Amino acid sequence: MANDIALTHKRIRLRIPKDYHSQPVISRLVSDYGLTVNITAAVLGANAIGDGWFDLDLQGTIGQIDIALSYLHDLGLQIWDNNSQTGIW
Repeated sequence: MANDIALTHKRIRLRIPKDYHSQPVISRLVSDYGLTVNITAAVLGANAIGDGWFDLDLQGTIGQIDIALSYLHDLGLQIWDNNSQTGIW
């Protein structure tokens, strides 16, 4: 039961395609899933043309983080964490 309320951190790298630039994807992690989100790095093209990349530090319960990651997966966004086997991060 303590794990349900204990806060934890998860670092991810998130690719947001240009088609999602008008969507409040990161804001929803806060408002809909109750996470604290720290943007530790970001890369955006000039005038927000092209894809955006964000390094995020997510803080919340394990359940909150899991359901928020499911939301991002359901959107079809690419997500890497520091445990990914891609070698990118």
